[in-house]
Amino acid sequence: MQNSEFSQKPHDRMAAYLQSDMEEVNRLIRERMASKHAPRIPEVTAHLVEAGGKRLRPMLTLAAAHMCGYQGQYHINLAATVEFIHTATLLHDDVVDESGQRRGRPTANLLWDNKSSVLVGDYLFSRSFQLMVETGSLKVLDILSNASATIAEGEVLQLTASTDLKTTEEIYLQVVRGKTAALFAAATEVGGVISGAPDDHIAALYEYGDALGIAFQIVDDLLDFQGDQGAIGKNVGDDFRERKLTMPLIKAVAKANAEEREFWVRTIEKGKQVDGDLERAMQLLQDHGALADTSVAARSEAARAKKALAPLPDHPVKDMLTDLADYVVERIN
Repeated sequence: MQNSEFSQKPHDRMAAYLQSDMEEVNRLIRERMASKHAPRIPEVTAHLVEAGGKRLRPMLTLAAAHMCGYQGQYHINLAATVEFIHTATLLHDDVVDESGQRRGRPTANLLWDNKSSVLVGDYLFSRSFQLMVETGSLKVLDILSNASATIAEGEVLQLTASTDLKTTEEIYLQVVRGKTAALFAAATEVGGVISGAPDDHIAALYEYGDALGIAFQIVDDLLDFQGDQGAIGKNVGDDFRERKLTMPLIKAVAKANAEEREFWVRTIEKGKQVDGDLERAMQLLQDHGALADTSVAARSEAARAKKALAPLPDHPVKDMLTDLADYVVERIN
């Protein structure tokens, strides 16, 4: 078994490089998710925060700060902020989506109830704003508050767009930029801002996060149709069953003949699904090359992410970020 750093996944190498900082982030997360008066809050939060997630978004903040030569402590605050925002959105998403599984475990709304998930999510949003205010940077506050608004906007747009066969790839990307890429981009951008990096470096960090977030979500949507259930932590075909028009489905609908379109209207717009419909949907995705075309789109975004890193200074973290962009799309295989 190989033990070299090159045999490790890039986010594992990044986690090892940033280990001491991540320990500080985790300590701060545990400290700030505590509640003197409502023990339900740390119970619900701990279920999700300690569920074995990769902590990718806070690591991006720490990585950006390191690459830009930051010497202070506020990158710890910002990494914890990013994780709290992410966790809050997951708690809310699982209620909206009526999900029963997250990261291979029962969701908080299933173990407790919808009210607890929503209210604890609200608490974490409030905590995140306390953490970002402590940095004393209005620019940081502007970036992260805008990202929070964009995330909510993307989720609301998805409510109407996901079951509308008129939804285009442009609208889909708008949803993805909201619900996923906005936080990736904010995570990398604030790492540069808190470091006092030049404007072109901050813009490059934003571009990297935006492209990486879009690639990440496109791959997730692709894996919903061709992934391994154990690896993705949810059932294959969940997006179809939940009537979510993701990129593979949008591409197949765009090429549908009249009979196929009737199938999509019944199963997605009207939600009248019967046994065998998922298999038919999978076959149509194959017939029209929708999965292969979606893979190309994901790889294009990964290439954009890597290109965005060009102006940034040479640094071990820069190589890890480059490899991370490749790894995100390698999950397709």
